[in-house]
Order: sequence, then C-alpha cells, then structure tokens
Amino acid sequence: MAGTARGRTLYDKIWDAHVVAEDDGESILYVDLHLLHEVTSPQAFAGLAKAGRTVRRPERALALSDHNVPTEGQAAGPDGVADAEARAQLRALAANAGRFGVEFFAMGDPRNGIVHVVGPEQGRSQPGMTIVCGDSHTSTHGAFGALAFGIGTSEVEHVLATQTIRQRKSRGMRITVNGELAPHVSAKDLALHLLRTIGVDGAAGHVVEYGGAAIRALSMEARMTLCNLSIEMGARADLIAPDATTFAYLAGRSSAPAGEAWGRAVDRWRALASDPGAAFDRELHIDAASVRQMVSWGTNPSQVVAIDEAIPDPATLPGAEARASAERALVYMDLIPGRPLVGQRLDRVFIGSCTNSRIEDLRLAAAVARGRSVAPHVRAMIVPGSGLVKAQAEAEGLDAIFRAAGFDWREPGCSLCVGMNPDRLAPGERCASTSNRNFENRQGRGGRTHLMSPALAAASAIAGAIASPDMLD
Repeated sequence: MAGTARGRTLYDKIWDAHVVAEDDGESILYVDLHLLHEVTSPQAFAGLAKAGRTVRRPERALALSDHNVPTEGQAAGPDGVADAEARAQLRALAANAGRFGVEFFAMGDPRNGIVHVVGPEQGRSQPGMTIVCGDSHTSTHGAFGALAFGIGTSEVEHVLATQTIRQRKSRGMRITVNGELAPHVSAKDLALHLLRTIGVDGAAGHVVEYGGAAIRALSMEARMTLCNLSIEMGARADLIAPDATTFAYLAGRSSAPAGEAWGRAVDRWRALASDPGAAFDRELHIDAASVRQMVSWGTNPSQVVAIDEAIPDPATLPGAEARASAERALVYMDLIPGRPLVGQRLDRVFIGSCTNSRIEDLRLAAAVARGRSVAPHVRAMIVPGSGLVKAQAEAEGLDAIFRAAGFDWREPGCSLCVGMNPDRLAPGERCASTSNRNFENRQGRGGRTHLMSPALAAASAIAGAIASPDMLD
C-alpha cells in the first residue's frame, strides 16, 4: 500500500499536511485554493446567504467567467449575452463575488479566462497546495505538484463556508514515462496513448503520479495538458513533482511569492517528491518512443488510434462491453471499421479549451498554419485560454498568421469544448478538436468530435480532412 514504512509518496505528504480531522474513515482536508465559475457556484452562494454564513477565507478563492461566455463581444459584459440562463448565471457570479469579498475577473477583463488556464497563469496554483473547483478538469493543476480535484455544487458551498472538504483517501498509482517523445509528438498524444492503454477507468480510485525522463522533459504547459486528461482515465487527481521547470514558470507571476519569500517557498517545494522506495498500489511503465500522433475515432477519449492506423473493427476488441461501446460509437460517428481516419472530411476545427489553449499550443498551431489557408469548406476557430494568452499571441503576431490563413480569432472562454455557449456544432457536423471530451452531443447535439493535438488540428483545418502536418504540401 502507498505510504508504507519504506517511504511516503508525494500524495501522502500533501494529504498528511492538510488533514484537519479524521471522522469515520474520512478526512477533513484544508483547502488552499478554491476556483469558482458561473455554472456551479450560484446555488452554493445562495445556500450561504440563506444560512446567513460568510465565505470563510475569501482570499483563498478566485472567481472567473468561462463556461457560458460568448467568444465575441465580451466588452458588453453579461448584458450582451443572448441566452437568459447564461446571462443570469454570469450576473449572479459578479454579484456574489462582490457580496462575499471574493476576487473576481469579469468578462472583458484581460485576466479573465478558463479557470484552469488563469489559476496557473496568475501564480495562484502552487506546489503542495490543495486546489478544488466545481469542474472535473481541476486535475490540470496537478502539473504543479498540487493535489487538485473537481467537486460538486454542495461541496462548493461547504468549502466556501469552512475552507475544508471531506474526502476519503484514494490509492496511489505511478505512471513512469521514460525515453524521449518523437518529434511532433505532444503531451496531448501521450495522454491519448495512455487512455488507449488503460481505458477510461484504468486509474479509477487512484491519484496518479507521473514521473520519468519524458515527463521531466515536458514544459509546464505540456504537463498541464497531460494532467488535464487524467480525469478521463478515471483518476481522482494527479501529481507531477515540482522541479526547476515548475519554479521557472511561477517566478514573477502576480500571486507567486516574491523576494525572500520566494526563496523560502522554493526550498519547501523542493521537498515535494516521493521518497525513494515509496510504495504505490499500481505501477505502469511507458516507453515514450512508442507514442505516436493520436486521433480519436469514437465517443470516449480512450477510443483512439495513431494517425496512420485504421478505425478498429469492434469484433476484434476484447470483452462484450468494449465491443458494444465501439459499435454504438461507430454508428454515432458515422464511420466504417477498417477504413483510415486520415482523409476523413471535416466541417469544423476548434483549437482551444482548458486542455490546449495556452500560448505554447497556439504557437504550435501557428507554425503549421503559417503561409497556408484553411480549406474553403471548413470553419476553423482559435479560442485563447485567457485574455493574457490572447494579448501575448497578438504581441507575437500569431493572430495575424491565423487570420491570414482563414481561422476565426476569438475571445477567451470554454467555447466549443462544452456546448454551453453560442459556440456549438450543428447536428452531423464533424469537428477536429483540441478539447478533452468526445462524448455524444458534447459539442452540440448530434455533433461528431475527433480529439487531437493543436498541430494535428491546424493541419486538418488546412487539409479539410484529418491530417498531420507532414501530410501537407
């Protein structure tokens, strides 16, 4: 079991440092950072108000507008939002943040954006923290060596009121990736490869720690992409031990420690690693050289193939459940087994989401788009993860590259990932997407989603069909 006398895991260390009390096999954990957005917070704030409670530690919270925001015309604020329910939720978040003293970045504020982009960008996400949010992809912040996980609306209220969360400790799992990723193979490809290897429940009941030479070689933005997708493997949370890459990313950010406090913080953070000989309940070893550029063909993120592989025949899959799932997915996706995914015609391309909307992602896509044009029949859009990402991309001229190629350059938000705002697929539309989920109706009722990396998505926009950059003229 994890945390034996042979040494403690990183998960053990963070957990133990945050236990306030034990009760009936569960622990009450102190929460260091609570990220809020407009969809899962209104009922929680309403519950506080009804009970006459305050927010226990408002300085430990940050509220952002991301899920429901349109990616055009944000300067108008909530008044410019056409959907009445979305408009009400956005107004409620602003009012609640003001009433309870929570820091809030409104629509149009250049600091606003997707919670899992803004938290790290502001330096609010730091090693050793416990971080929660009413959003499943809170695992993203595990890239910093923080124990980060999604919570439900009732739990959002509990954290607001008490700055604690009741949890049962998970088992520990270590995924070690050694060797080097091949050129043009990204963290998104690695995550999809892992999903194909272990499935959507392969890490269920576990907190995953990623390690190995290939993980250490990843940039912070790539680590966030990988950790973002751990939840799709069933993991409760994930962790990457902080190192020089982590410290370089955080240095100088607005909410990061400064001066002498910075040196003390780094000294603390350096100790956040699993002890030699620490035991994990499960271990998985991956050769980075085996990872290829990946594309999803089905309706869950484990239904993926390498870019040059054919769509699988359900009859060849092990287990009746896997075969039935594949058969249903092929009907929904309107695909035929045995045929290649390369060349599959597309209607839409989306580059964005909390998975792949950071400046590094946009640079990769722009490198493919430079001097080329989006296919005439494709509508392609680029949605930066925050106003600051957007500003940096514009300062680097990336927006000009995208516009010249025919991409639609948008304002920040969750956009087409979640289908809760005006950016949605029409029934039957097929989309290459850098987001994290390809569920039925996820991007719009009847929409068909192929998950892939920013480089593949940009190449597919130009080809008008699923393609990789090396297939372009």
